[in-house]
Amino acid sequence: MSESRHTAKRNRVRRPRVSQRVAVTALAAALLAGAAAPASATADGQAVPKAAAGQDRPELQKAIQAIVDAGFLGVQARVHDERGEWVGSAGRRKLGANAKPPANGRFRIGSSTKTFVATLVLQLVADGKIGLDKPVADYLPKFQLDRRITVRMLLQHTSGLYAYTGEFRPDGSVEPGIPAAGKEWADARFKTYQPEELVRFGLSRPAKFEPGTSWSYSNTNYTLAQLLIEKVTGRSIAEEMQRRILGPLKLRGTVLPGASPELPQPHPHGYFRYQDATGQWRVIDVTRQNPSMVAAAGDMISTTKDLATFYSALNGGKLLPAKLLAEMRKTHPKSAGPFGGYGLGTYVQDLGPNCGTVLHHNGATAGGYVAVMYGTPDGKKTWTASITFGDAAPDLAEAFPKARDNLLKQVFCDGQAGSADKAKPAQ
Repeated sequence: MSESRHTAKRNRVRRPRVSQRVAVTALAAALLAGAAAPASATADGQAVPKAAAGQDRPELQKAIQAIVDAGFLGVQARVHDERGEWVGSAGRRKLGANAKPPANGRFRIGSSTKTFVATLVLQLVADGKIGLDKPVADYLPKFQLDRRITVRMLLQHTSGLYAYTGEFRPDGSVEPGIPAAGKEWADARFKTYQPEELVRFGLSRPAKFEPGTSWSYSNTNYTLAQLLIEKVTGRSIAEEMQRRILGPLKLRGTVLPGASPELPQPHPHGYFRYQDATGQWRVIDVTRQNPSMVAAAGDMISTTKDLATFYSALNGGKLLPAKLLAEMRKTHPKSAGPFGGYGLGTYVQDLGPNCGTVLHHNGATAGGYVAVMYGTPDGKKTWTASITFGDAAPDLAEAFPKARDNLLKQVFCDGQAGSADKAKPAQ
């Protein structure tokens, strides 16, 4: 999230906000030129380098195994760097089975969706259909929004709008929003929400601050961005995303599922652990869940390959004009913290000596899945991954960052210790 006060709050593990704590954003790099390892077929029928077995990059295989050892069920990861492409997996595809996660399986990417949505809005800005600094109320008058709230503020989380998935109170306790945690979410995980319904819930609560005066991560902003896209284009966000981004980049493993609970094959399973009314811990398979609870703030499904291709194209200047790509990377001072600063749908973070700058936007669902999306500003180096929850209760504030930071060091710091060793989980 942002400053130290918010950091302490984020460290209180709360599943509906995992996407805001565990996520460390990703910048998918373009496929690098140079000699590639001979390809072999994976269990899902896709060709990947022999490095998928972790044989020629043992340090990377060891690093993803450390994530499993931290208490997660499984990991599938992909790295693009000057040595070519490496793909690996560790752990298990599902409970009760020994098979590893598929090397390029589909998974729910949670708040990594926001980078796609921000890119789509900025493309519409480039086409003159949306004004980045115009009031959102000009496009969506029915919500009677404060006219000081601009399109930029939605994308940068500076609108002050209440997050409909819940907020932290000043004392660190949680003020719940729609059912997004515990047994309440488990019982409601197949419920269908309409985007307008979610926005109106957020608007029914007092704003956190005056528009533009501070920073606070809110899914309400990106659900409004979805409605904005649909209003100015006359098409659903799924259609517009397919037309402008997914189709041109041939991202065939990526979909906006709407209210469909299905996760296309092949995929790893995700699980959710909660206490029932008697205080007993329960673990349920939540691979199938209705993602309409977050709409375009976090509903997309993708693969490590598609995330890398997307982030590579974006940061390589293939999706936005240079001027708007620069706007995307301008961070708000109030968002500054241990994860860097937040621009328009992406974090910008300096990892320190031997590492340099990375862009990222990770994500997670209320239950089951964590997505990792990291990359360099030139798009030539990326790390994308899927991490699944099982029946354990890993320490998201301690165990995961240690395992993750080792991977950051291996990928972005040439294996040397930089400030990546001190990096904290981000959204």
